[in-house]
Parts: sequence; C-alpha cells; structure tokens
Amino acid sequence: MKFLTDEKLVIVGAAGMIGSNMVQTAAMLRLTPNICLYDIYEPGLQGVLAEMDHCAFPGMNLTATIDPEVAFTGAKYIISSGGAPRKEGMTREDLLKGNCQIAAEFGDNIKKYCPDVKHVVVIFNPADVTALTALIHSGLEPSQLTSLAALDSTRLQEALAHEFGVQQCTVTGAHTYGGHGEAMAVFASQVKIDGTPLAKMELSPERWEEIKHNTVQGGSNIIKLRGRSSFQSPAYQAVKMIEAAMGGEKFTWPAGTYVNEGKYKNVMMAMPTVIDATGCHYTAPNGTPEEMAALDASYEHLVKMRDEIIGLGIVPAVKDWRKVNANL
Repeated sequence: MKFLTDEKLVIVGAAGMIGSNMVQTAAMLRLTPNICLYDIYEPGLQGVLAEMDHCAFPGMNLTATIDPEVAFTGAKYIISSGGAPRKEGMTREDLLKGNCQIAAEFGDNIKKYCPDVKHVVVIFNPADVTALTALIHSGLEPSQLTSLAALDSTRLQEALAHEFGVQQCTVTGAHTYGGHGEAMAVFASQVKIDGTPLAKMELSPERWEEIKHNTVQGGSNIIKLRGRSSFQSPAYQAVKMIEAAMGGEKFTWPAGTYVNEGKYKNVMMAMPTVIDATGCHYTAPNGTPEEMAALDASYEHLVKMRDEIIGLGIVPAVKDWRKVNANL
C-alpha cells in the first residue's frame, strides 16, 4: 500500500496521549513514511517511539527528537498538541496564558526552521486563540494554519443520532460555529435526520436545549468519565485535517480558520470550511436570526480572549500584526 506523500510530518507533543494517538493514526492511514515525533519530555517520547516501532508498520521512517531545530527543519506538515491538557473543573479558557505562550514559541519555530511548511493544525486549548497566536508568530498565510473545531460538531451529530436511533453518519448538517469552547454557537436549522429536516422531527424545545448543553459540555463529560481529557477523537480528527491538506480526502467538518471580513475581524473561529491541498477555504454560515445572534456572541467572546493575550504581550496589538506576519 502506497503512502499519500513522502514529505515530512511533525507531530508536536508526541509523548502525550493525543500526540501518540496522532502518530499511530497517521501511520495506519499511510499518510507518509517520514513522521518526526517531537516533545520536550524525552522518556515519554522514546517510549512512544518504541511502541510505534513495535507496531511494525511497513516502510515507516519514524524519528524522535527533543530538539526543535531537528524536528521542524524540512517539515511540510505539522500537527501540534503540545500544550497543557484540560483537567476536571477547568474550562478551555483556563489554559489561556500558558498555552498561548507555548503557541507563540511554536509559531516562532515555524518561522525560523520551516517557513515553507504547507499546512499546520493546532489542537491544544483554547484552540481558537492558541492557533491565532501561532499564526501571527509563524508568518504563514491564513489558509495554511487551522485549528481543531470538528469535535463540537461530531458530538452534536452523535447526540442527535442517539436521540433518534439512527446511524451517526445519517445525521447531516449538525454543525457548531464560532469558538471551540462553551461560547460556541450550535446550529440546528441545517440538520437532517436520515434526510428529514430536524424541524419536522418530534423534538421538544426543552430536549433540544438539553442536547445543546450536552454538546457544549462534551469535553467536560469525557473528563468525568475517563479521568482525563479526550485524546482519541481529537487525534483522529486532526490527522484527517492534515490528510486533506496532503491531497487526500477533503475535510468538510468545520475547522477553526482566520477570519477578517464582514463583521468578524482578526480572529480564528470555526466556520463552514473545506480543507484540501490548496489550504483551508471558508464561507459565511447560514442560520436563523437566533443562530446568527449566538454566533455574534461567540465572536465577542473570542475577541475578549484575543484582547487578553494582547494585554499579556503574547501577541502585539492588532494594528501591528502585519509587522510580525506580512500575510495578515
């Protein structure tokens, strides 16, 4: 079985649960033989490398390093889960300062060692703001860097499939937009259950509110059930995003992307997107007045977090972004 490409893929945070699952998933999907595992925790990193070697994936050229220059040099694709994980009782926003500092260093490494990288996926929380930080520092074009947002939509899809007793794949249009956090905007107007519009299904307003709440709290529920933040689903979705950027199957779940037009300015937010070999492309979402109001509120929450990291000096003022990244 051939590989999709032979170009270098770097998994940042490879010693962690998400990172190690990303390595395994990328190898199983035969994306590239050249996967570099990067982490600052060397014992864990070497343990993951040994585990992957024990899988005996044919044709693989797995390497591991704690040196960012070695890891990033020559990279064409990168996925980073290299931030602190969320623990029980924490929101994604609680990770803001520390993880955005990590994201700034991550972006600096891209600019320094692999400015010709083709696509980067950022998945550590709060993903909208860590990705924005990385984008500003990296110097990349906005279409080249995306953040994970699909889990909110897949959680909504799963909840609706369970509610109506259908296969999950038959629930379409179940999307959330805006922030990847508790201020996300959950859209129902485009949902179909096995071809039937959700509006025609017998779902009470009260039950819909419960489903929305459970979707928003989906990550917290995983922590309660498993004692740690989710790792298998973000790993899979992130690898599918990079697969699309490599020229594989297009990724059509919402992704976090840089938006700077219309009423949404200078933020990373989940939109209707398609990722393919030419990058990430987004369109404006369609929704009811209530859904669009929820999206506006989510945007304002993202602006608040953006302004917090500006205040902390992690990124410059918006007017100075082009001095750091000429593509913004």
